[in-house]
Order: sequence, then C-alpha cells, then structure tokens
Amino acid sequence: METGERSIFSRIIAGEIPADVVYDSERIIAFRDIAPKAPVHLLVVPKTEQYRDVVELAAGDPALLAELVATAQKLADEHADGDFRLIFNTGAGAGQTVFHVHAHILGSPDGGLEEGSLGDD
Repeated sequence: METGERSIFSRIIAGEIPADVVYDSERIIAFRDIAPKAPVHLLVVPKTEQYRDVVELAAGDPALLAELVATAQKLADEHADGDFRLIFNTGAGAGQTVFHVHAHILGSPDGGLEEGSLGDD
C-alpha cells in the first residue's frame, strides 16, 4: 500500500464502505466476502493498517495474530460447523490483492468443503 493510500479494509473499518459484518471487536473485524469461494467465506481483518501480510503480523504482534486465529475458530464454530480452512495470501504472486493483513475462513454449514476450493483476494 502506498503511503497515504488506505486499503478497502480500512475504509470498511471506518464505515465508509458497507460490509456484511459478522464480528466486531476492539482490534478485529470480520465480514462476508463479496465474491465467496465456499458456502461460508468470511474475512477476518485486524483493524490496524500496520501489517501488510501475516508474516509482518507474526513478527510485529504475535498476540494479535493469536487473537485473529481464535476469532476465526469462534466464527467457524458459529457459521461452519467448527471445521474450516484458514488462508492467508502473502504477496501478489500468491493472490494477495489487498495489502492489509487478513485471513479467509472457508467452510460449509454442514461441515463439507471440497478439496481444491481456495480463497483468492
């Protein structure tokens, strides 16, 4: 992200862009992906713009990463029968298009998720 340029996630957090929010805490927000790749496809996003990807987050604030993963489990319990795939796309070559760290939760309400369904940004 260029200096001064805010990510779409920062704009959602600020309330400038609407989203179907399923979780909101002091440090994390989660909402439904607008182009779902599975019956349940949620994005879990730290509210800070400080970290571009999961590697930066793990190095800079491991407690926030742990909170993000715990939030993913809570949301999977509520929306996907507890079973889920957690995906972090890291770098443009891996499909990351929004450089504000975020995780994709992919799952299904009945617990069935096809192998090969991946979360693309």
